[in-house]
Order: sequence, then structure tokens, then C-alpha cells
Amino acid sequence: MVRILYVVNQRMPTEKAYGIQIAKMCEAFALNVVDVTLLMPQRGNPSRKTVFEYYGTINNFKIIQLRCLDFYWPGIFDKIAFLIKQTISALVLVCIALRNKYDVIYSRDELPLFLLSFFRKNLIFEAHRFSKKRNIFYRRFKKNNIKIIVISQGLKDKFAQYGFATKNILVAHDGVDLEQFKINKTQPECRNILKLPLNKTLVLYTGHLYEWKGASVLLEVARNFQNKEDILFVFVGGTDSDIRDFRERVKIMELNNVMIVGLVPHNEVSLYLKVADILVLPNSGKEDISRLYTSPLKMFEYMASGKPIIASDLPSIREVLTDYSVFFSRPDDVESLITVINEVINNMPEAEKRAQRALQEVVKYSWNARAGNILDFIKS
Repeated sequence: MVRILYVVNQRMPTEKAYGIQIAKMCEAFALNVVDVTLLMPQRGNPSRKTVFEYYGTINNFKIIQLRCLDFYWPGIFDKIAFLIKQTISALVLVCIALRNKYDVIYSRDELPLFLLSFFRKNLIFEAHRFSKKRNIFYRRFKKNNIKIIVISQGLKDKFAQYGFATKNILVAHDGVDLEQFKINKTQPECRNILKLPLNKTLVLYTGHLYEWKGASVLLEVARNFQNKEDILFVFVGGTDSDIRDFRERVKIMELNNVMIVGLVPHNEVSLYLKVADILVLPNSGKEDISRLYTSPLKMFEYMASGKPIIASDLPSIREVLTDYSVFFSRPDDVESLITVINEVINNMPEAEKRAQRALQEVVKYSWNARAGNILDFIKS
């Protein structure tokens, strides 16, 4: 049996998407008959739940959580404190990783792998971004012929341009837990559970409220629909500070057709998607992370929900979605998104057909399928 050590130099559980991806991949590796150990630092955490409880995963992998220095410096010193903590915890994680023999040491974090590369050859790096600021890591990884998993073709192209051998790079888009979408309740029943109106068209967005995610564009769209009382824009997700800022913006804009739900447990997201009429993926085209590199978890969750999807027309999104399965709008273009929302509302039979095609397509993007592809790549 293959033994994998998954090294995480971040807080877990976390409200951020990386936590979902890591937990689901550990579960999926284990389901592919792999002995998986998740190694991570112990950090201050508002959640008292275990990783298994928080993410609703099977308890089929081991977790080693190490005590590490944890502190916070306010204001301008916050980034310095974070850098110090990351460095110290990386050193501790590396020391523990070197004590045992594993077939593969896997991580999304550059610093632990960089340090381990001086002692081990069996390293796999999963990249979710590309930054010239990380040249020191990339040079070392290239020199050691470390295999790289990337979440988009755009990222593969970037690492290939940097000089990595294409045979050492695998594109593995993110995935989804299809079991979470087997909901034996009707849409009205789900709306009653979530206390959402039965008589309105719900245009729904899930995920973080960062600028490059495009939530602000959808908020501007909502302003233009204020005269249509039968449409409600619902936002699910975000960090505490972003949610506060977003609610303040809604107040200033005097929007009465917007509901900000805030952060919900991840296993409840599928219920919110079930109640929606239209799902929006409004990523911005202004930053490379959005235009070329991302593989949004929400995209696969939207597909698995079987609901009509409107997505920004970007290369990163086009790697998975097509005109056959979704409706596209121009990124960062309020008027374009307004037009497409009206198009979907006025042509629901076609929207539902495309939603069913997306549902059929998403089967190949399960976490289990992703883990199997990565294991085949590692063995090769």
C-alpha cells in the first residue's frame, strides 16, 4: 500500500476553500487504497470541530497535529508575525516528516517542500498559483525534477514556460463530493428549511467575497434589478471581515433585493444550491489568478447541483465549462451579466437543458476520480 504524507502549513479547519480541498483529497486518496497521514500545525481556531466533523469526511486517514508557536501582532506587523509563524511551523513539520518513511510527501505549501528537498526525492507539489516572488522555490523544484500537480492548463503553461518538463506536470482540475448533492427534498422544502421565500426567483452566489471572485459585480447587477420584486440575490460565504464590509455596502446602496447569508458549514452549501434558480460564477478577468490559474470549487458544486449556471467567459473557466452546459457573460461587465440573467429567466427550458448537461459532465470531476488520476501520475 502506498503511504502518503500530506503536509499542510496552514490552519485547519478553516473557513477558506483550501481546507475543503485538502480534507476531501485526503479522504479520496484513502478511498483509493492509500495510507494517508495529514500533518499540520496546531493554531488558534474559532472552530472546536475536528477536520472530519468540519468537512464531513470519512474518518479514513490519520491526522498528526503539532504544537507550534502561535501569536498575532496587530496592524502593520501582522504580515511579519505571519511570516515568522510560517517559517517556524515549516521547520517543525519538516523535522517530523523526516522521522518516518513515506512513499510520497505531498503538499500545496512551497516552504516545507523546499526544506525537504535537501533530504528527500519523493516530493509532489500541488500548485494553485504562480508568482515570481516564489522563484527560489521553483528553481529548487525544477533542479530536483519534482513532479507538479496544477489545477489548470494555464498554470501548466506557466510552469512549462519557466522550464519545468511537461512530463512532470499534471493538470488535475479541482473536484466535488457528488454524494453531498443527493438531497431527497424538494426545492420548496429546502427553501422552508433555510427560511427563504417560495415566491421569488433566487439568483445565488457562493464563496468568498474577494474582488477577483466578482461578487461586487453581482452586487451592482442587483442594483439594476431593484424594480423587479420577484428576484432576490443571495450571497453565501465569506470571511467575517468581508461579510461586514459587504453588508455595509448593501446598506449604503440601499438594496432591498439582496440577502447576505454569510458563512455556513460546507455540508450545507449543497442545500443552498438546491433552492436556487440561477447560480452565478462572476470571476473577474483583471487578475491572472482568476483569468488563467483558478479552478473554483464552486464551479463543480454548481455543476453537481443541476441548476442553470452563468459564468464569466475566461480561459480558466472555459477549461471545464462550455456553451453546451452553461451561459457565459463578459467578465467585469455589469450590463452583460444583466442581459444574460434576463436571457436565462426568459428561457428556462434551455437553461434547464444546459444544467442537465453540466450535471452529466461533473461526474468525471469527483474527488475520487481526481485522486486516482494523481496516483497514476505519481506511479508513472
